[in-house]
Amino acid sequence: MTGAPASAAGGPPGARRVVGPAPAGVTGPVPGRTAAARESRGTAPGSSGGGPARRGRAGARARGDVAVPAVAPGDALDAGDGTKPARGAKIAAAAVNQASVWNIANLLTMLRLLLVPAFVMLMLAEGGYDPAWRSFAWAAFAVAMITDLFDGHLARTYNLVTDFGKIADPIADKAIMGAALICLSALGDLPWWVTGVILGRELGVTLLRFWVIRYGVIPASRGGKLKTLTQGIAVGMYVLALTGWLATLRWWVMGAAVVLTVATGLDYVKQAIVLRRQGIAERKAALEEKEA
Repeated sequence: MTGAPASAAGGPPGARRVVGPAPAGVTGPVPGRTAAARESRGTAPGSSGGGPARRGRAGARARGDVAVPAVAPGDALDAGDGTKPARGAKIAAAAVNQASVWNIANLLTMLRLLLVPAFVMLMLAEGGYDPAWRSFAWAAFAVAMITDLFDGHLARTYNLVTDFGKIADPIADKAIMGAALICLSALGDLPWWVTGVILGRELGVTLLRFWVIRYGVIPASRGGKLKTLTQGIAVGMYVLALTGWLATLRWWVMGAAVVLTVATGLDYVKQAIVLRRQGIAERKAALEEKEA
């Protein structure tokens, strides 16, 4: 029987460990052999089935020259096949993926919302006919229309899309345009029927989107973007106190905006009807297939 210092095997100092053959009549496991076999298999006391040793949560436990990193509670895997992220990991991932409300795209949208009351006050200052105040109102309107070109693009390009932006962006668009049209008609610069056609179209398209939202989304068309640009230019020209040939030109630009408004509105109606019919047909086919 030979002995080895217990400190070489991880035992208490001063003790000796038996590594020779088991004494006669002993049927249980020999402590020395059991520890040696466990180390050769990479198991730890208390583990079952030869599985890997338990890892502590607070830090890393070294085995030889290889350190095993600790597993944080939020990064742990579900018990079972070890492939499904734990609930804490899902929540952490969702928090990372969700863009902050205070991003550049939403800040531009908030700026447009704040410009609406400022525009109205500037537009109606001094009775609404002072060229200087109308120029300031035009500047506020121009800033609102220009920022509208960038906030959506920034949100999509840099993954800054938020629920707030989805709701506030279209509200800001319609608010600044509606405020300008109503002010112009109230001052007698623009016929009320023009304001009614444009605002009626915007309201109708919004209702159409809600009508078919369960079947899909009506995408923005090139005609719709051209309509928005033409409306912005026409309304901006009316906000300014123009005279002469520029006053005549703005009438023609507004006429083009009204035509595009009506044409794109009818196109949205057509798309909504087609989308709804396709959605109903697909649901009916899926139901029949399920019943079969």
